[in-house]
Amino acid sequence: MTRRQFLPAAAMAAASAAEPIRTGILGTQHSHLTSKMKAMLETPDYKIVAACEPDEASRRRRQADPQFRNIPWVPEAELLADPSIRFVLVECKVWEAIAWGRKVIAAGKHLHLEKPPSPEMAPFRELVEEARRKKLAIQLGYGYRFDDAIGAALDAAKKGWLGEVQLVRATMNSDRDAAQRAIEARYPGGAMFELGGHMIDRIVELLGRPRDVRAWIRHDTSVKDTLADNTLAVLEYEKALATISIHAKMAGAGQHRSFEVIGTDGTFFIQPISGTRLMRAHMRKAQGPYRAGWQEIQVPAQQGDVREFEDLARAIRTGQPLRYSYDHELLVHETLLRASAHAS
Repeated sequence: MTRRQFLPAAAMAAASAAEPIRTGILGTQHSHLTSKMKAMLETPDYKIVAACEPDEASRRRRQADPQFRNIPWVPEAELLADPSIRFVLVECKVWEAIAWGRKVIAAGKHLHLEKPPSPEMAPFRELVEEARRKKLAIQLGYGYRFDDAIGAALDAAKKGWLGEVQLVRATMNSDRDAAQRAIEARYPGGAMFELGGHMIDRIVELLGRPRDVRAWIRHDTSVKDTLADNTLAVLEYEKALATISIHAKMAGAGQHRSFEVIGTDGTFFIQPISGTRLMRAHMRKAQGPYRAGWQEIQVPAQQGDVREFEDLARAIRTGQPLRYSYDHELLVHETLLRASAHAS
């Protein structure tokens, strides 16, 4: 290729990279859909060109939603066959996720799949390995991967500022109504399976695969259903422990959720972990931007979904790996199933 030929080709490639990624939405019944739509509609990286919801009542509700204004509704086969759609956001019910995710990967499209993806390990592993084989991105919707506050705690731990990290504690309580309890009661692990992955995702990034996991999956409230609504998991490492507790009927649960990293030379405690967060840190001696002793740092509210989708857009456009690898997704799910008292 001559220089004269190269310059127009390079300009064309740059223009293509800047064009929005044509996106389809498959399923609209997951609770994360609203925030994911908001993030995608506010970024120039994506253009949502089609939506599909097989359930008629759910589709009618979404058609009245302003977020879906001007987005065409199409049959599933049409969405998946459209060669211009490079990426599909799957926001279906948990028990539909693997089957729908397989269709997306089979169609040769990149995939964002909501959490938790499956009550079994083998089908999820098969899905991830097929995406890996086809060099397609697969991204799970865990909500704290790009969070500034938890990110600061993990960064301090990785840099050695906290000394030997020996305890991580996380709480993700909720206050579920009857409808959501019925959904979560459909799978073993209940409240832990539904929400525990958010915190397990952060813990295994820091500490890796636990050598043992012990779980208490109980129904302790007087609510007359079968939901495991009082749950605890302990992840055991060679020289550290991590605990995740999730209770499904706590008033004011959102403000109570917390994440804590305790080391021999420093501690980070974040509560709440959503909205405007209060991060309390203690350092035995000054480290990086932190002074010795206790300090309180307010971390402004952020929309983590935006950063999540920025990372995905980068991977789709460049062909480079996502920040969180295929192996990371497999390890998170394996550990979640162990924490939910499933065989992995």
